[in-house]
Amino acid sequence: MKKHGVLNRDISTALSMLGHTDQIVIADCGLPIPNGVKCIDLSVKLGKPSFVEILEMILQDMEVEKLTLAKEIETANQSLFNEMNQVGIPITYVSHEILKETTYDAKAIIRTGENTPYANVILQAGVIF
Repeated sequence: MKKHGVLNRDISTALSMLGHTDQIVIADCGLPIPNGVKCIDLSVKLGKPSFVEILEMILQDMEVEKLTLAKEIETANQSLFNEMNQVGIPITYVSHEILKETTYDAKAIIRTGENTPYANVILQAGVIF
């Protein structure tokens, strides 16, 4: 039995299969999931688990070189915008429509119970060497 890192087998598998520049998404409960993209649905009720809770867990287990957020987050979810700017990873901002289109290329989408606006991020895998 695994005792360190992400214990969820679907997330652990998805992370271990990533190569440099591959992308995964951490999403709120409202983001549409494209057909054909693996959805790891963690939502149990509104707000649970939270976006930040899952992001923090993933960042402990994944080498991330870039984050992509919807630019609308700055005005529609100022609290999360401020928190994301404290993560210490370069951020690219795109329109929410472009972010949704980009999810079609993701290796997996991790759906949380988050129910605040624009609580979605694309994580681009870095390399550990």
